[in-house]
Amino acid sequence: MNQEKVFKIGEHEIHDDSDCYVIAEIGHNHQGDLEQCKELFQAAKYAGVDAVKLQKRDNRSLFTKEAYDRAYDNRNSYGATYGEHREFLEFGREEYLELKRYADELKLDFFSTAFDIPSADFLEEIDLPAYKIASGDLKTIPLLKYVAALGKPMIISTGGATLKDVQRAYEAIMPINPQLCIMQCTGGYPPAWEELNLRVIDTLAKEFPKATIGFSSHDSGIAMAVAGYMLGARIIEKHFTLNRANKGTDHAFSLEPTGMRKMVRDLRRLKVALGDGEKQLYASEAAPISKMGKSLVAGCDLKAGEVIHADNLAMKSPGDGIPPYEWDNVIGKTLSQDVAEDQQFAWSDFS
Repeated sequence: MNQEKVFKIGEHEIHDDSDCYVIAEIGHNHQGDLEQCKELFQAAKYAGVDAVKLQKRDNRSLFTKEAYDRAYDNRNSYGATYGEHREFLEFGREEYLELKRYADELKLDFFSTAFDIPSADFLEEIDLPAYKIASGDLKTIPLLKYVAALGKPMIISTGGATLKDVQRAYEAIMPINPQLCIMQCTGGYPPAWEELNLRVIDTLAKEFPKATIGFSSHDSGIAMAVAGYMLGARIIEKHFTLNRANKGTDHAFSLEPTGMRKMVRDLRRLKVALGDGEKQLYASEAAPISKMGKSLVAGCDLKAGEVIHADNLAMKSPGDGIPPYEWDNVIGKTLSQDVAEDQQFAWSDFS
């Protein structure tokens, strides 16, 4: 295990040989309702994830006045203006403390995306174990440096970025805080399949060998996470909801509890199924291989003293006798006793 690439969140150690660390990205799919958020935490725990994540914004300082006050009248809106909409979905200190307590009770890691410096300070006061940085802030170097200096593990998404953008962020963070995970991400919601570009996971691993690599998947299926793990992603983030038909922009491409449970199941199975790379015979294979395999048998009734040749030698199932790869070694042998047609040969049959 490469100690330089051990990424730690809470009690979890994430590295090349570890299980996949799965984050249920709740974002604002709680719809501003604390009890619904706790229900999401519980469903995520049942699905088998390692962490739940929210998003934290200091809306007044994050948005321009024009953006904050612009009309926001659509089916997903929780306010007349965009600012009102965002404020409705935002949790404060008491909610975060209650969610932290509940996550501890469930034995889930709980952290949040910091969209601005006041939000980073807010999360630091709550003392959450890690920070997420959204794709849109990959170029916000002052924020990256500020969060890095807080000294906790950082996960950065790379949607809408070039490799040069990732390199710039990496060089800003690593001298301050080497506990860094870089997530391949495509900023579409959801993206086209051909835009997922999963091979970037391998590119990131080669370009940034000291960083942990992950995959933040905005597609609505579960298979790409398994492919991501195979390519080297050791942290997987998927949006999570109780109902994809709920009001809000993120629900439609989120996984519901059944989908999340299946994804986690497949990732856990994959880690075990990869094995150690040594080809071997398992006890469970013996019976079916014997049933399907073949043995060398007499092609007709044979008498003691006869010589075995291709015309009186056959290969038939089951495969619990002399294996067919001994064909050439059996030809030319002389029988020491009678052998009936279809009878398996044994080495003791030959003089």
